[in-house]
Amino acid sequence: MTASRQNCNAASLLFFLHRVVDVFKHYFEELEEESLRDNFVVVYELLDEMMDFGYPQYTEANILSEFIKTDAYRMEVTQRPPMAVTNAVSWRSEGIQYKKNEVFLDVVEHVNILVNSNGQIIRSDVVGALKMRTYLSGMPECKLGLNDRILLEAQGRSTKGKAIDLDDIKFHQCVRLARFENDRTISFIPPDGSFDLMTYRLNTQVKPLIWVEAQVERHSRSRVEILVKARSQFKERRCSDINGICIICT
Repeated sequence: MTASRQNCNAASLLFFLHRVVDVFKHYFEELEEESLRDNFVVVYELLDEMMDFGYPQYTEANILSEFIKTDAYRMEVTQRPPMAVTNAVSWRSEGIQYKKNEVFLDVVEHVNILVNSNGQIIRSDVVGALKMRTYLSGMPECKLGLNDRILLEAQGRSTKGKAIDLDDIKFHQCVRLARFENDRTISFIPPDGSFDLMTYRLNTQVKPLIWVEAQVERHSRSRVEILVKARSQFKERRCSDINGICIICT
C-alpha cells in the first residue's frame, strides 16, 4: 500500500511497489516479516536511494547492490555516484568481464484452461515468459527475432501454420521499443545475470496436457462424494512431474 498527498499516476505507483518487492527479494531472498524486521537498516537505506522527495530514482537491484551492502562495514566516501547511475544504460554496470561469454534463454509457459461441467473448454490461453541468464563482457548488444504474424504479413510472406499472435506483451526496460515497433526485432543491452526479457499471452485453443473428469454425488447435506479422474494427453516421449491435484469445492 502507498499513500500520496495529491493525485498521481496509479500505474506508476504500482510499478514502483513491484520494483521495491523485487529489490527486497534480491537482498533478502525471502520477503517475510521477520526478514524485514531483522534487516530494517538496509530497508531504510534502500528506500532512501530508490525514492527522493517522492520521486522514484534507482530501482535496479544490480545497481543498488554496488553501493548498498548487506554486510556491516563502513563504506568509503566517493566523490561521484557510480557510473551506472549516470549512464544511459542504468541497468548494467561498466567494466564487466568474463573469461567465457554465455547466454541462456528459457521459454516458460503456463496453460490456463476453463472447462464446464460437460467437459467443454470455455476459455484457454497460454501465459509465457522469456527468461534469460547473461554472462557477457562489456556492453554487448543482443538481438532476438520472433515468428510474429504482424511482421510476416508486413513482409508479404505467408503466415499459414507458422505464425503466432502475441497479446499483452511486456518487455524489460532494456529493450528498444522503437526498434521493435519498426521491424519486430527485440534489440537490447542485457543486464548482468538473470532477468525476464519478455512476458506475453496467447489466446489460442490448446489441447489440455492433463484431462480431468469430475463427478459429484451428494448423498446428504453433510456428505458429498467426489470422483476425479485424471489422464495425460501428451506424447509418450514426454514426461511430467505432478505434485498433486487441488480440488476446490464451492
